[in-house]
Amino acid sequence: MIRPKDTADMAQPGARPGAETLDSLTGLPNRRRFIEKVEALIDQRRSDPAPFAVAIIDFMDFRPINDVFGSEAGDDILAQAGMRLMNATNGETLVARVGGDVFGVLMPMAFNESAARGTTELFCDLLSAPFDIGERTVRVACTAGIALWTTPFQQAAALVRNAETALYTTKKSKSGAIIVHDRAMEEEARRLIRMEQALRNAISAGMVDVHFQPIICFRRNRIAGFEALARWTDPDFGPVRPDIFIDIAERRGLIGPLSRVLFEKALIAMRGWPEDVFLSFNLSPSQLSDASTAANVMAALHRHGIQPNRLELEITETAVMANPGAAARVIADLKTHKIRISLDDFGTGQSSLGRLRELPFDKLKIDRAFVSSLLSDHASETIIRAILAMCHGLGIKVIAEGIETREQAARLVQLGCHGGQGWLFGKPKDTAATAALLNANGLAKA
Repeated sequence: MIRPKDTADMAQPGARPGAETLDSLTGLPNRRRFIEKVEALIDQRRSDPAPFAVAIIDFMDFRPINDVFGSEAGDDILAQAGMRLMNATNGETLVARVGGDVFGVLMPMAFNESAARGTTELFCDLLSAPFDIGERTVRVACTAGIALWTTPFQQAAALVRNAETALYTTKKSKSGAIIVHDRAMEEEARRLIRMEQALRNAISAGMVDVHFQPIICFRRNRIAGFEALARWTDPDFGPVRPDIFIDIAERRGLIGPLSRVLFEKALIAMRGWPEDVFLSFNLSPSQLSDASTAANVMAALHRHGIQPNRLELEITETAVMANPGAAARVIADLKTHKIRISLDDFGTGQSSLGRLRELPFDKLKIDRAFVSSLLSDHASETIIRAILAMCHGLGIKVIAEGIETREQAARLVQLGCHGGQGWLFGKPKDTAATAALLNANGLAKA
C-alpha cells in the first residue's frame, strides 16, 4: 500500500512537491499536479503509444451532507474518501483531488476499456461504503467518467476534459452508471459549445422569448395568472428545448442575464393585463443566493409600474438547497415587499416538509408526476390528499401542474385543490396570443 507521502511524491518524479501542488484536506495531489502527471506519462509513451486511462469520480448529491450535518462533516468525509482511495492504489495508479468532491484516477496499466472500468468500479465501491461522522454513519453514491488515451497527439488537458464530459453525461442521465468517453460525446460536447455561444449572443441581443401558460383559479373558474416560460429559437439550431438551454445557462453562468431579459419582457407584457391577473416567474439558484435580488426585482417592477402583490416568484427545493441560509434571507427580503413565494415541483426534491416549516411559502405546486397518475394510482391520490391537508393547516394554497384532462381537473376540485395549470387550460403562448386569450375570456384590460 502507498503512504500519503509516497502518493504525493509520485505526482512528479524527481521533484519534491510543494504545498501548491497538494490538496490540504486530503493530502492527495491537486488538479494541477494530476494534469502534470498525465502529461509526464504521455511524454513517456509518445514514441511507443501504449493506451492508458483517466477516470474522474464524483459524489452524487454531496451538498445535502454539508447542509444537514455541517461543512466539518463534509470535510471529514472527503478526507476519509481520500484515504480510502490512497490505500487502494498500487505503485502505478495515481489518485488526486481535482475538485470539491471530485477525484481523479490515473491508470497507466489500464490498456483497454474493460480494465479501466474494473479499476474505476473498485474505487466507486470503496467510496459508496458508509462513512463515519461522529456517532453517525452516512452513505454517498458516486459516479464516474472514463477517457482512454489512444493517440500520441492527444494532450493531457483534453484527455481529462473527455473524462469530465463522460462524467457530466452520466450525471445528466442520473443513472449513476460509469461511462467511457466516445466520439459521440465529443461531437455532442462541440455542439453544446456552439449552442452556448449562440445562446450568449441571443441573450445579448434580447432574442430569447417569453411565453405564458394560464393558471386557473378553480373557485372562480377563470384565469388567475400566467407562468412565464422561456423559449428560444436559433437560426441554426432551430427551436431549442428549455431544459437544454436553461441547463447550459446555469452551468455557464448565463442564468442571471437570461433571467433579466425574460423578466423585463414578462413585465412589459404584463402591463396589458387586468390588474387582478398575476405573473408567476421562476427564480434561479444564483438569484436565491444574491443579496441584491429583492432590490433588483423591485427596481424592475417600479420601472414598469407593476404592483409587487401581482408578482409571484417560483423557487425549487433544489435551488433552496444550494444555499439555504442565503435563500432564506432573499425570500424574507422579497416578502417584506408583499411579493408572493411559491414552491415549485413539490415532492421531487429533498427535505420538503422541513422547507415548508422553515420558509414562508404562499403557494405550493404539486408536481405533474403525481397529477398524471392521479386517476390510475391510489398512492398518487393519497399523496395529493396528504399535501392538501398539510397545506390547508399551514395556510398555503395549492396549485396542480400538468393537468391534461377534465377528469383530472374535476378530481382535483373534489379533493380541495385551489387551482391548476396544464394543457387542458392552454399551452404556453406568446405575448400577443396571451392578450387575445384574455380578451376572449372577457378579461382584457379596461
